Amino acid sequence: MTIHKIKSNEEIIWISKRLKDEGKRIVTTNGSFDILHSAHLHILEKARKQGDVLIVLLNSDNSIKKLKGESRPIIPERERAEMLAGLECVDYVSVFDDDNPLNLLRDLRPDVHVKGGSFNENRIAEEKKLLSEWNGEFKNFELENEKSTTNIIDKIKEI
Repeated sequence: MTIHKIKSNEEIIWISKRLKDEGKRIVTTNGSFDILHSAHLHILEKARKQGDVLIVLLNSDNSIKKLKGESRPIIPERERAEMLAGLECVDYVSVFDDDNPLNLLRDLRPDVHVKGGSFNENRIAEEKKLLSEWNGEFKNFELENEKSTTNIIDKIKEI
């Protein structure tokens, strides 16, 4: 099983420091990944190509409820973490409980942080500013063919 890829925040910080000491280029991305779909996979694959190790910072159930309302997430955090960990392009997954990944990013100090699809401009500005503190790169990949979890949920409701 891929459970060994799912790490606590403390574990992933330690692993990241060790990998950086080995000269590895660390890439992070974050999100809810509530209903995993092909656009998620494509962004994760692109993110992985930006470095040697891809760490996915996954919003906790509590975090998603605060951001998207009580009806979300659809899939519980443990299952979402397992699905992500099962992808070949993902090296590690760590669940965070804050509204945004800034505290964890500050501790990880990735070489590259990737965003994909829909996002909040203010959050992007905060992440870019934080990354600039250690000359980290910020990359954004466009949403693919309007694919999103929200659109999938809306389509299911229509049916």
